[in-house]
Amino acid sequence: MRKVELSDVKDLVAYEKVRDSVRARTIELTKDRRISVGDRLTFLFENRDTVLFQIQEMVRTERIVQPAKIQEEVDSYNALVPGADELSATLFIEIPELVRMTSAQVREAVNRFQGLDKDGVIWLRIRPDVSLPAHFEEGHSKEEKMAAVHYLRFAVPPAGRAALADASRPAALVVDHPNYRAEAPVPAALRAELLKDLASP
Repeated sequence: MRKVELSDVKDLVAYEKVRDSVRARTIELTKDRRISVGDRLTFLFENRDTVLFQIQEMVRTERIVQPAKIQEEVDSYNALVPGADELSATLFIEIPELVRMTSAQVREAVNRFQGLDKDGVIWLRIRPDVSLPAHFEEGHSKEEKMAAVHYLRFAVPPAGRAALADASRPAALVVDHPNYRAEAPVPAALRAELLKDLASP
């Protein structure tokens, strides 16, 4: 999938003129790219459009105007754009009761997911025989402190892509963690989005 380039990013004035329509379109897009697994984990599968929107919003929020600084944001967020034969997702640990919790309680709630970012915990499974493990971007958690947001990728070989394209084969996102075991079927709309990502040059 093609990475975002500096020339793709609108300046503050130009973006403000189209922001409402871009935001509405991105919200609609992410509806089909988001999946909850259990009541605590949400995955958003990223593509070039979702990443460009995040860059534009960051530039707008931080009022960044220097090309070199915008390029830094582009370089940082481009890590979320999936490469060839892979899928990319942002994982959010959800704490619904956040507003009623102390910072220590929030930390404790998130830290129960220690080890979630290890290989072999999260899988994209396509029955009967395809299991694609998630590989996490390093540096977002420490031994004593778990991050609430993670970035992960699934390498998808040709057999995995063929299996995903076969609608007769059920697909699910599976989490197998000592403190959290859950799975969610991959809806047809998300499946179609993932296939588009894999086909994107």
